[in-house]
Amino acid sequence: MAQHISSAFDRDLEAVQARIMKMGGMVEEAITEAARSLVERDEELAEQVRAGDKAIDAMEEQINEEAARIIALRAPTAIDLRLVLSVLRISSNLERIGDYSKNIAKRTGVLMQLPTIDGAGQALKRMARETQLMLDDALDAYMQRNDALARDVIARDADVDQMYNALFRELLTFMMEDPRNITPCMHLHFIAKNIERMGDHVTSIAEQVVYLVTGETADEVREKLDRTSTDAAMSTQGAGE
Repeated sequence: MAQHISSAFDRDLEAVQARIMKMGGMVEEAITEAARSLVERDEELAEQVRAGDKAIDAMEEQINEEAARIIALRAPTAIDLRLVLSVLRISSNLERIGDYSKNIAKRTGVLMQLPTIDGAGQALKRMARETQLMLDDALDAYMQRNDALARDVIARDADVDQMYNALFRELLTFMMEDPRNITPCMHLHFIAKNIERMGDHVTSIAEQVVYLVTGETADEVREKLDRTSTDAAMSTQGAGE
């Protein structure tokens, strides 16, 4: 009987994990296509990203329902319960990344009506690409139960933060040089912040893998490299002097 229950649990877990990987693929595509719609100023592609977010949300609901059913029917304990809970947490992070991709796509139509800011689109595309690669590795780490790869993903979030900080300073320069750049730069900053937040959610997935494999949180606390709030405060202080 115990072996029968174990086999049933394994089948249920494999099914829900397959959904996680499918959802992850949908989110990776959303990141890539949202960035491409921005760079190419493709409103039709942006609309596809916005519409596709509904499928991502529906997938999260299915995963949550399946995970709840597993807990109710199989009553997992210890490592098995940790596995099921990891599914819920990872799907939640994937859903939020999908939301940020949709938010980026929403700005494409607006930016098409505004002056182009040289280099900003490509910088955002590079940020999005790095985030997408991090997500791909985080999902691989989850399926392989590879905490070393997960820790590498956690460390790489610092690169995304640095890219965000550099772009933030460039946008400030553009705004100071010409007031007409303020509106497009504000939209671009919003997009950059969305991508930076995506990186944080990918990092949360990687940290969940570390917890799943070792039973502990990541060994080292990530130093948050987002300095823009400090920069803004300094700029405000300087303007008042």
